[in-house]
Amino acid sequence: MKNTEILALSDEALNEQIKTEKANGQSLRFAHAISPLENPGRLKTSRKNVARLLTEQTRRKNEQATNTAN
Repeated sequence: MKNTEILALSDEALNEQIKTEKANGQSLRFAHAISPLENPGRLKTSRKNVARLLTEQTRRKNEQATNTAN
């Protein structure tokens, strides 16, 4: 998922995408523990997607806090 796609998401969609990516990452880890994945790089990509989503969520929360403080 690209950053431009993440920026276009609403707050609700962002939360749903975080849940989806975390579940996807967990299922990939379980599948990899049972038998090796064809492309183990997908694990790294999944972790990075979750990190990008969480970073955007934190940025939005901080922006709201700054706006309400002023």
